[in-house]
Amino acid sequence: MNAVFYHNEQQRRAALASKAKVEEKTGRTVHTQILPIRSFTLAEAYHQKYMLRQNTDLSWHFKRIYPNLNDFINSTAVTRLNGYVGGYGKLSQLERELAALGISEIIQKNLVKRVRRSGRHFFD
Repeated sequence: MNAVFYHNEQQRRAALASKAKVEEKTGRTVHTQILPIRSFTLAEAYHQKYMLRQNTDLSWHFKRIYPNLNDFINSTAVTRLNGYVGGYGKLSQLERELAALGISEIIQKNLVKRVRRSGRHFFD
């Protein structure tokens, strides 16, 4: 089962609108359920930031910035970069955000190169 969980009415409406947009664009029914969240259990630490951790050089760099595993897991910058490495987000958006993420220019270039090479990111 695929599902999107929401906390409030605004999130529910946004999820429904997104689902409708995908259906309109593809001409196919999206079978993802949109459900209220009842409870949430955070995955074990070794499951967190999986995509970023698979890139040894990037992971090494961020573990130096966040030597404490909980700080690494809870970092907004690490979360965003994990998404980009996983192919989620627009390359142009990543390039706009890089300067604010507090990472070196070398790591910025490495990250952009990896995201470009993955071919999984959404193009503008």
